[in-house]
Amino acid sequence: MGHPEAMPQLPFDADSHSPHDPGSDVAGERAAAVRNAASLPLTTPSGATLRIGTASWTDPTMTAPGVFYPRGADSAEERLAYYAATFPIVEVDATYYALPSAKVAAAWVERTPPDFIFDAKAHALMTGQPTETKRLPKDLRSALPENLAAKPRLYARDLPAELKDEVWRLFLAGLEPLRAGGQLGSILLQFPKWFFPTSESRDLILEAQQRLGGVRSAVEFRSETWFNEKNRDRTLRFLTDNSIPFVMVDGPQGLRSSVPPIGAVTSRDLALIRFHGRRVETWEASGIPVVERFRYLYSEAEMREWVPRIREAAEEARELHILMNNCYANYGSTNARELAAMLAIELGAEPAAAPVAEVTPAAGPRSTLESTAQGDTPD
Repeated sequence: MGHPEAMPQLPFDADSHSPHDPGSDVAGERAAAVRNAASLPLTTPSGATLRIGTASWTDPTMTAPGVFYPRGADSAEERLAYYAATFPIVEVDATYYALPSAKVAAAWVERTPPDFIFDAKAHALMTGQPTETKRLPKDLRSALPENLAAKPRLYARDLPAELKDEVWRLFLAGLEPLRAGGQLGSILLQFPKWFFPTSESRDLILEAQQRLGGVRSAVEFRSETWFNEKNRDRTLRFLTDNSIPFVMVDGPQGLRSSVPPIGAVTSRDLALIRFHGRRVETWEASGIPVVERFRYLYSEAEMREWVPRIREAAEEARELHILMNNCYANYGSTNARELAAMLAIELGAEPAAAPVAEVTPAAGPRSTLESTAQGDTPD
């Protein structure tokens, strides 16, 4: 699937022998064995819908020739169409860095099936994190007081109230084509590691939910303090009492930003699970490309740890979004396919509908998961 000579931007230490960073060729062989396993939503015996995908479709390591996309799929339109034929959901990460454009969102609607879902990450200013001033829309920058316009980075707390309101308005307006088309799944409110469990923090979560109106949202924490012995029950009770979906995570442990792999459903409407990889040495590192934090290929055994939690969540929530955020090269897309095949077997889940389009993956060895992966028929 991969062609090393065409991918100098994907460095790999051939002497590391790491099973979690084997290179895109090995990951591609694993993916080929279950190539269509995640192309459709799964319906469990309890009636829950599971959508499994990745947290990006445009990362440069993913779009490198022959890694995930077939050769010749060079345009944005071709790539999104291929992705949407392979997975039923994607997470939009770009909305964290820049406010979305309604024109771009309208193009996404045109390029995907009507039942394809986009989850979108909240803009940094919406969750107490800084943003680059130069990445704000021109009209918003021109409205900044002179002292703020000169700053390279801004926090929402720096903004006048009317400009803070404008950020939220522009964010929702930019995603309106998705909402109007029934393709906006939820807004991911990912709060930083300095966002601690206080009354003020809980009020900010409720404020965000109110500002989003009828648009669904879910909360991911990046501070272990929300789930220590003192706060765990209170955190989950707060989310449950307000019907706010809790984002379950699999990620590196033992760090300030670590959240334990808790299986908990706090909203009957929706549950989310995000897999970040388990690369402890780079998770909080500075001065490295962001994608290096997620350069981790899960083993089958590691993903299988989540089967009981997913089974339980599917009994409690009507819809589950499961997103692989280990989006280095084809690692996330491979694990998404493998997990879908695994859940089809272990949960007795069935594809929700006929495939929208055929994909043309590379050939590869078969695995024990392949024989029951939905949609995986001979070429």
